[in-house]
Amino acid sequence: MFLNQFLLLAAALFCIGVYGVLARRNGVLVLMSIELILNSVNINLVAFGAYHGDVSGQVFALFIIGVAAAEVGVGLAIVLLIYRNRRSIDVAEANLLKG
Repeated sequence: MFLNQFLLLAAALFCIGVYGVLARRNGVLVLMSIELILNSVNINLVAFGAYHGDVSGQVFALFIIGVAAAEVGVGLAIVLLIYRNRRSIDVAEANLLKG
């Protein structure tokens, strides 16, 4: 497989993720869209690392996977807090939680 096939796949995933972040109002779907964006970056890093014969892309991809796991934990905690207080996971209501 060629490098441009991986880059096109990553670009498609990135565009779908950006659309999901901008168009969705559901908190869980926004988190899933952010995960798509991070996975597209991982595909790029691994593809360029394999293209250049270097493992540094894979190492950075592992760090991004770790950051994504932490982001999911914190993001789901925030979504649960919004749901407990407002009985909805609409991100437009998140500004109502200000002190």
